[in-house]
Amino acid sequence: MSTAESNPSIGLTTISRTVASLAVGVVHTLERAVVGEGRMRTARGNAWEAVCADRARADRRAELDRVVAELTAARAASARRQRERQPVG
Repeated sequence: MSTAESNPSIGLTTISRTVASLAVGVVHTLERAVVGEGRMRTARGNAWEAVCADRARADRRAELDRVVAELTAARAASARRQRERQPVG
């Protein structure tokens, strides 16, 4: 039995995870200090922003659909008037 096998070693992935964890902690602390406790982004806030963005996109899409329908109707009416003006012959 070897004593080297029983001792856990610190590998490259352990160091990378440690550095990443420390970096996240620093960024979180910095955000709290700069932005303020009440204005920090949360999962709930992000979800609400996504819902609002989806609603705004749906509103713009509906408005564009309405404009296209109006233009299509106007073009069809114009074509109908032109056919009525042409002499049958």
